[in-house]
Amino acid sequence: MAIAMSGWIAEQWARFRLAVQFMTRLPVGSPDWSPERAIATPRWYPAVGILVGAIAALVWWLAALVFPPVLAAILSTVAGILVTGALHEDGFADCCDGLGGAVDKARALEIMKDSRIGAYGVLGMVSVLSVKVAALAALPAAAVPAVLVAAHALSRASAVVVIATSDYVRDEGTGRSVAGAGGGMVLVVAVSLLALLPLSFCAGVRAAAAGLAGAAIGHLAMRRIFERRLGGYTGDCLGATQQVSEAAFFLAIVAVIGTVTN
Repeated sequence: MAIAMSGWIAEQWARFRLAVQFMTRLPVGSPDWSPERAIATPRWYPAVGILVGAIAALVWWLAALVFPPVLAAILSTVAGILVTGALHEDGFADCCDGLGGAVDKARALEIMKDSRIGAYGVLGMVSVLSVKVAALAALPAAAVPAVLVAAHALSRASAVVVIATSDYVRDEGTGRSVAGAGGGMVLVVAVSLLALLPLSFCAGVRAAAAGLAGAAIGHLAMRRIFERRLGGYTGDCLGATQQVSEAAFFLAIVAVIGTVTN
């Protein structure tokens, strides 16, 4: 029994390390890869989000000791981008380029595959980053670290829901290895709720519920756009879902905390 449990823990640790390796630039060694292990990694994406959020929160806290809120928010956001290698931001920009114009599905997919960024991508990234920075700067200082941890976890859970419930529309690509990974949703939900606990304690259950609702609205809004245009999702759509869900989470928290404190 103990040996079986030890083997299970070792396997989950390997899956988590693989998820960290794929989602970030953090050094985790070289976890063994297999198709079966790769398809099981999305269930650990919210946990990776907690890790990224904690790093962003630490940078914000250190910056806030010296700089005003806007600069602390910018530096925290930059830290998150550096940790992930702009993985999600790049996907969002590609989605903006591919879906921004009046083009058919084939042309949209072709544009999204192009590594160059266009006007829609630039405008989209400026918009979403501006929203996130402004929202963080508007929050009470005591709430920011918990908001960052919860937002990064919930937004990645939002992307996992797409993987589990939508159709992958490319024959190959970065999302191909995890397409259809619908298992492990209990872990996704459990980790997401765990990430909301600190926010519930420091800002109240109402704020945590609002953030969850905001992430859900962001998920549904982004999903409606790409599923209607593409008939499913690509790896870029996962990044776009994460970015929009994160921004919507921030906006919902600001709306509720602002209502409570004013």
